[in-house]
Amino acid sequence: MVVGTEFADDAAVVRLGPDGTGLVLTTDVIAPIVDDPELFGEIAAVNALSDVYAMGGRPRFALNLVFFPDERLPLTVLQAVLRGGARACARAGVAVVGGHSVRDPELKFGLSVTGEVALAEVLSNRGARAGQVLVLSKALGTGIVGTAIKQGVASPAELAAAVASMTCLNDQALAAAREHEVSACTDVTGFGLLGHLRNILRGSGLAAVLDMQALPALPGALDHIAAGRVPGGSRANLAFLQPMLRRRGAPVPALTLLAADAQTSGGLLLTVDAARADALCAALQARGQLGCRVGALLGPTPETPAQTMILEFG
Repeated sequence: MVVGTEFADDAAVVRLGPDGTGLVLTTDVIAPIVDDPELFGEIAAVNALSDVYAMGGRPRFALNLVFFPDERLPLTVLQAVLRGGARACARAGVAVVGGHSVRDPELKFGLSVTGEVALAEVLSNRGARAGQVLVLSKALGTGIVGTAIKQGVASPAELAAAVASMTCLNDQALAAAREHEVSACTDVTGFGLLGHLRNILRGSGLAAVLDMQALPALPGALDHIAAGRVPGGSRANLAFLQPMLRRRGAPVPALTLLAADAQTSGGLLLTVDAARADALCAALQARGQLGCRVGALLGPTPETPAQTMILEFG
């Protein structure tokens, strides 16, 4: 075992043999976030594949995991979901080699993914260092905009931006990270930016400061927060993390909720030396990613122990 359950990493990594190669193993299943079943399948597959990229690996094989209400929905819906998942896997160069289905009252879909990684190139929550910069590869707010979509109040432009983000593979973000010596990585999904940052801080024994004004938001996300369209999971994330948060400046509650928002198929959160941060952001942007500085890592002190997150509002 190279990476297990110790620090809430995105996937397990096990040594395959004496040649320095490892297997990356992960499973992820989600409920629909959009009405189009084929698009839902694509988003769910991209979401599952992301865990392998977050460990520095390349996904190779996948098994479909289906929870399906066959007494309520026609099989054409399931076929569309599987087509969408297959489309995402084809883009990633991943072979879908089987799967498993369960009769369930609610539709859910995802993948069990097997990837490969050179053990010397594994990225985890343990590699961050004090003084490094935090860089994010996608905007935040998919949980919030997803709630607006379900309520039928998201605009076509907001829907399009959220879908474009959620169907974007994190392979290009990983490629940019490799070029600029990123030392730790996680993908921002259900625990939100704050929750996944906390896992890096826990694994590396550090604290962090977040530039809240720099947090990138999907179109409409902050407006939907103001209207109260915040999913329960995002509020639960914030409630759990409150003891670890310190605020500087005049707090902006909408930005705090954005930072805690439970993401579907979010971006990679990367740690990189300050001297390479601008080059990493430029490399991400050249590959069609966001590439945005959002904070920095701090050594722990008695005033700011490890896992403390300082929210700097300017």
